[in-house]
Amino acid sequence: MKRLVLILIGLLSCSAQAQLYVSNNSYVYNKGTVVYVGGNVELNGANSTLYLRNEGQLVQGTSGSSANKGIGTLSVFQEGTVNNFSYNYWCSPVGNASTASGNEDFGITMLNVPTTTTASTPATMITSDSDGQSSAGSLGISTYWIWKFLSSLTYSQWFQSGSSTNISAGQGFTMKGTAGTDATNVAETALNNPGSAQRYDFRGKPNDGNITVNVGANNYTLTGNPYPSAMHVNAFLLDVANSACTGVAYYWEQNKTVNSHVLLAYQGGYGTYSPVSLGSNGIYVPATFNTYNIDGTLNATGVSSGLTIERKYAPIGQGFMVKGSSSGSITLKNSYRLFNKEGNYSQFEKTSYGSSSTAAVTDVGGTVETIPQIRLNTIMNNQFTSQLALAFVMESTDQVDRGIDAKSPVEESVPNDVYFVLDNDRYVIQGLPFNIDKRIPIGVKSAEGGTFTFDASMVLNFDESQPIYIYDAQDGIYHDVKNDTYEVTVPAGVTTTRFELTFKNTTLSSATITAANFRIFQNNQDHLLTISNPKLVEIASVKLFDLTGKLLFDYNNLEVLEHYSFSTNGLSDAAYLVQVITKDNHKVTQKVIITSK
Repeated sequence: MKRLVLILIGLLSCSAQAQLYVSNNSYVYNKGTVVYVGGNVELNGANSTLYLRNEGQLVQGTSGSSANKGIGTLSVFQEGTVNNFSYNYWCSPVGNASTASGNEDFGITMLNVPTTTTASTPATMITSDSDGQSSAGSLGISTYWIWKFLSSLTYSQWFQSGSSTNISAGQGFTMKGTAGTDATNVAETALNNPGSAQRYDFRGKPNDGNITVNVGANNYTLTGNPYPSAMHVNAFLLDVANSACTGVAYYWEQNKTVNSHVLLAYQGGYGTYSPVSLGSNGIYVPATFNTYNIDGTLNATGVSSGLTIERKYAPIGQGFMVKGSSSGSITLKNSYRLFNKEGNYSQFEKTSYGSSSTAAVTDVGGTVETIPQIRLNTIMNNQFTSQLALAFVMESTDQVDRGIDAKSPVEESVPNDVYFVLDNDRYVIQGLPFNIDKRIPIGVKSAEGGTFTFDASMVLNFDESQPIYIYDAQDGIYHDVKNDTYEVTVPAGVTTTRFELTFKNTTLSSATITAANFRIFQNNQDHLLTISNPKLVEIASVKLFDLTGKLLFDYNNLEVLEHYSFSTNGLSDAAYLVQVITKDNHKVTQKVIITSK
């Protein structure tokens, strides 16, 4: 009953011009639920306040431009998840409060630190490139780390915002966290800042209505959820009216154990989110923690963050990147807004490792669609890990499908890389209808040569009994990567034709036809590899590989004989693979041991 009374304080003050009108020295206090306003909001006086607490949210139903106005403020909390050395990406739910109608620009001078459930103290601005500071009732924000990333027709670059009020509605911005601890309890679920989890009080005019953001072809733009409510990211990305972007969102992740402001020490990268469909939970591939040069270019590939983060609904304040598929604009709309608390497929960020449940839950629009998928993890040079996601989507095609297939966020200059080869480009998420005969090309890049280890043991909503292989065209062997790993040494360079992800070992059927036709034997006394061919099968080639996949010899255009002998003199004592390929492309592979003893 108390909640209803608090909401009615505002509703009884409605004017004919606004569906929610809060007069001076009045307030609306919402705790943990939704305030829905079909029209505009007017916070009329300097002491008119709409408080959203314990994940309370404001949803508006207007279409078109915002008509919100008033010099009063909406106050909503959101917690950062980084320390003073790391960035969160933000998008403000409020802007400057004035008598003018419509959304206005935001600046970090509008951020406050809560001191009670309703009172806050404005943050102080630290103008050097040093640490933000937090203590009881006090918050200092270092303005140096406030940047926005904008696109035009020809560029996409960082602009320093600092303490200026020049961040338009729908524009994202970066902000580092704070040092120190604030143990103030303002009746939320946690203390103000128990350590690297600073609570910020956003105060200003609530953003509303259509918000347009410019994008450039093949360029990134930092945007996010600009509303004081959750936003359905799938609805935003998949809206055909927003076809100027690729339908994929990229989220910054940073290694929070690296305590340095020096760019050379940073370890971070972008996780990739494909919504797939309106009703699905989408697919998130975690970032790799890459390192960077002093000019901001990529230095080296790092380890995978390993994080599983729920991205279907963007919580209040969440910022993310989108990539333009053409030069134009995209629009954020009230129709994407909904009441959804964090934790229900909605996370501002995540600081711990682990996995989330894949069980179906009831979505706002009905039952959630589960997506069968395979996660291919690749360890490069025994130290770097990258992850790819192959999703089985009936509506997808062999071409690039918007909102399903996701390009790699890693720069092409990366020295070591693994990716799906699609449309002559690099992808980290690919969607296809399942077909047991399908062969999916895997691109591999190695700057200096090295060891790559493939592992596809991680499957979600997928037939556990279905075999998964990496086919290596160099040795012609199908390697089981679902129940085992495949470790291979690759030379320096790029290959897009050597490796394929497959679901059927075609040599098994070939072997039953042809294995009995041959006897492969290593004669170590005479240093000869001998092949008996009593049925006079036509042989296209005989190849010998070492176990790293290196081709040692390849004899072609052989005449039909009952016996063949090939010299192995000079080869080191080791195990080798012999591959016999017939004229009708049947393959027989057998391991032999060469020894001088």
